[in-house]
Amino acid sequence: MTTNTMDKDAGPSVAGKAQDNDQDNDNASEIASLRERLMRALAETENTRRQGERRAQDAAQYAITNFARELLQVVDNLHRAIETGTADREASGTDGLIKGVTATDRILSQILTRFGVEEIKALHQPFDPKKHEAVMETDEIDRPAGSVAQVLENGYMLHDRLLRPARVVVAKPRRPSSQAEQP
Repeated sequence: MTTNTMDKDAGPSVAGKAQDNDQDNDNASEIASLRERLMRALAETENTRRQGERRAQDAAQYAITNFARELLQVVDNLHRAIETGTADREASGTDGLIKGVTATDRILSQILTRFGVEEIKALHQPFDPKKHEAVMETDEIDRPAGSVAQVLENGYMLHDRLLRPARVVVAKPRRPSSQAEQP
């Protein structure tokens, strides 16, 4: 009888320990699950913060894009006025006017440079479709094929982004002389 009593007494305590172990396992798995969710939420918050910082930096750096594009028309007209005036300077005696327009152009160029707008140097460079827009081709023999022979309209970059492509005339590839002789 004693053995039966001891067995009966041992049974419930072992069963209770099994239930405690199951509860501990459930609690541990729940804690692990919650910890994983917390880590994911923290990572997502950090990614969102970084994206916000990048967007704010881009907005600050490229906020003047539309304004700068519109202002490039003024730059173009100043360049045309200087070119035209330089040719007519001696004939008409408008030296003071040309000096004033040139000074205005210089100041405007300095302001654009200060805000990150840089002119694309295209003349005599290899044609780059990412920065140049080919308007025509020419048969100039003193230029290598595929190089920019003439700039019709200057291109501009805003920091590392294209603001406006340079409109250019590109040197054609030379034809072999046997084809050139045929009509």
